[in-house]
Amino acid sequence: MIKRISIFLHIVFFSLCFPYTFSAAENTTPSGIPIEELEQFVDEYAEEYIGSTVAGAAIIAIKDNQIVLSKGYGYADVENQIPMNPDTTVLEWGSITKLFVWVSAMQLAEQGELDLEEDIRTYLPEEFLTKLNYDDPITILNLMHHNAGFEEYIFDLLFESPEQLVDLEESLKLAEPEQVYKPGEVVAYSNYSTSLAAYIIEEITGQPFYDYVNEHIFDELEMNHSTMHLPVEDNQEITRHKGIGYFPGENGDFMESQSFYISMYPSGGINGTAADLAKFAQALMPSEPEKTSLFQEDQTLQKLLTTSYAPEEGVPGLAHGFWEYDGEYRGLTHSGNTVAYSSNMQIVPEDNFAIVILTNQADEIDLLFGLTDELVGRGDQTVRENLPPAAEVEGSYLSARRTFNGFMNLYAYLAPLDVKPMDDNEIELDLAGFKATYVQTSPYVYKLKSGDDVFIPSNVMYFHVNDGMSEQISTAYADYLPMDKNTPSLLISLGLFIWCMVYFLISPFVLMVLAFFRRRRKRKKAPIAKWNWLLMLSGTLLAVNIAVLIIRMLSNPMRTYSELLPHFIGNYLFTATSIIAVVMMILVRKKAPLSKMQKTGYLLTGFSSILFIIWLIIWQMYA
Repeated sequence: MIKRISIFLHIVFFSLCFPYTFSAAENTTPSGIPIEELEQFVDEYAEEYIGSTVAGAAIIAIKDNQIVLSKGYGYADVENQIPMNPDTTVLEWGSITKLFVWVSAMQLAEQGELDLEEDIRTYLPEEFLTKLNYDDPITILNLMHHNAGFEEYIFDLLFESPEQLVDLEESLKLAEPEQVYKPGEVVAYSNYSTSLAAYIIEEITGQPFYDYVNEHIFDELEMNHSTMHLPVEDNQEITRHKGIGYFPGENGDFMESQSFYISMYPSGGINGTAADLAKFAQALMPSEPEKTSLFQEDQTLQKLLTTSYAPEEGVPGLAHGFWEYDGEYRGLTHSGNTVAYSSNMQIVPEDNFAIVILTNQADEIDLLFGLTDELVGRGDQTVRENLPPAAEVEGSYLSARRTFNGFMNLYAYLAPLDVKPMDDNEIELDLAGFKATYVQTSPYVYKLKSGDDVFIPSNVMYFHVNDGMSEQISTAYADYLPMDKNTPSLLISLGLFIWCMVYFLISPFVLMVLAFFRRRRKRKKAPIAKWNWLLMLSGTLLAVNIAVLIIRMLSNPMRTYSELLPHFIGNYLFTATSIIAVVMMILVRKKAPLSKMQKTGYLLTGFSSILFIIWLIIWQMYA
């Protein structure tokens, strides 16, 4: 008895004198920050950005299924000084919404109602998909992995008025993208794929997808301050507590965003509190011996969080729609962006840790990714010996997530990913001015060493190299493929565009001046002149039409196709007029003598018009 008391006193003594001896290793974030110091760390980190680059943020951290930090920073409403509150402030979750589609799919798979490896056309109405270019089956797993092969299609996704909203089926038909990759070969992040999966769930269950989520996820987890049903104005409680979204303004000001509405709501339509999202994260990491209420069997949750796709062994991929993250421990994550809100959620099951960050700021990265990275740490960056030379991966690449059909295909070439070697094992990446350094840790696997926070989600890159040539880069959210147009051709195209725009915007004024002097000198106008005037006017209208189109897309890229249709019709009309004018100029060119200057001017106008039309055809400005 005395011996037992002695042992007990020794244990008490050592636990008091050395309080971290037995538990400190566990009571930290994955990166090693003690939980008792977590709030101070987050406060100091957030202080640099709150009120400067981001209006407000709601941040919740979870350790061993317990909330260890729940705090609001900045304002949900800057003008009225309403503080951000994780429990009550409603924000848009963006693409984190997609996780609710994949959890729903796993619920149905568990019940035997949905086969993840069955061709989705089995579940869809006949001839539902009309733009497939491959006979290979598309499975739910392909939709989960974003490798069904769909191009990016940005029209008819967001609307400025709730009256423009249509149901999920109609929105999928309205905004169907073309299949440009063979299923399973290229990862290209796809809103369409996720909403298509949600529609399949509707077909199986016979109820709207938002009703299914309300019943089987929101109600189960008591997520009482969130909704997937749009428009949110229909829910007064949600509307009353919704934080205002902002764009960054000048001198640290914040510009309030107007509301936008999304018909394909399963891809990004949830409005809710950070506290509700934390409940979802907790349900994905239940404490022993508790079971999650999301599934009937524990094995289903385990399967959900198990790798279902990876480009190469040891390289992060996807776990049934969750993106894997190479942290101190394996993380599972998803971020989200809407027009004026951004979000990130990451769970680390191996360390029973999770972090939830919601902001009312467009395209925020420093808190979402920078802070998360600080809390979850980085994976092993030990460099092996005898690795392939970095020169093999050098080149310019385009994101696989891009538009192939229509004038928006031009945008991808404005921001290629440039890769250049720094030495045998390090490369520098440049994406639209953002730069980062990656180090090679195993053959063709490069890990982020330093750089802009925008690269943190893609902190591991795998280069598919064949015969010394890189054919594909696998990263989080989207693969990259080698540039399919060389730099000289792009520069020639750019120069041609600038020439045609300047020529047709300035030349009419030159013609008016020349016409004025001709009248003063009482010179007779040649028959070809009127056709030259028509050709010049058509070219000018084409240039103005293209300029207005570009300005409209830059001011708001999320437009309906019908809004842009007048531009395309105008391009056809002005092009047809230009062709008629060129033909008539050829036919009447010999009816009156022309000076060398007149011949040169008419040839220049005709040649510029033809080049302009060719440029419009190449860059698909007619659709």
